[in-house]
Amino acid sequence: HNVLIVTGVFSILGHFWGVQIDAYFITAILTLLGFSVHDTIVTFDRTRENLNRRQDQTFEGMVNTSINETLVRSLNTSFTAFVLLAVLLFGGESVRYFALALFLGIIVGTYSSIYIASPLLVEIYRRQK
Repeated sequence: HNVLIVTGVFSILGHFWGVQIDAYFITAILTLLGFSVHDTIVTFDRTRENLNRRQDQTFEGMVNTSINETLVRSLNTSFTAFVLLAVLLFGGESVRYFALALFLGIIVGTYSSIYIASPLLVEIYRRQK
């Protein structure tokens, strides 16, 4: 859904302000896809490790512990993307929308890894049980 949100924002920008999709946009979308998947995998991998190490918690508790253990890493990785704001504000016209797409996607990707992917994992676990 991260790609859909960024694509939706750019379709609105294209409709109202004439922003066009180019090769930079496609590059940004592919980068965001990899970034988001990697961030989600880190959280899920920590959940898997905690399942093997801790047997005293419920599955929901283990997912919560895993989120808390990876939260600082996820946020620090995302905060490094604020350099994109400098590129967005002071960069050239040719990379402006590339930086905007990356910046929006990293914010949405961090949100989805923490607040959407892990609760979805818990819900799938409940339904399988």
